Amino acid sequence: MARRPVYELRRGLLTVRIWRKRTRSGIRHTVSVTRLFRDGDTWKQSARFGPDDIPLLRLLLDEAHTWIFRHPQ
Repeated sequence: MARRPVYELRRGLLTVRIWRKRTRSGIRHTVSVTRLFRDGDTWKQSARFGPDDIPLLRLLLDEAHTWIFRHPQ
């Protein structure tokens, strides 16, 4: 079974996923950020962003940061 993110934020074509991992020192969170784009008729994901994406990325990452500290377990 594939792992699933514990939380996901989406705004427009941008997605931030929060992942939870158990380690010897306790629970840790990691974050992945992707942008959707079309290649012909197919939707794909990229980890590259343009200058116009940065303000929205900042907002999403701030929301992810807040969520992580409100859900430490």
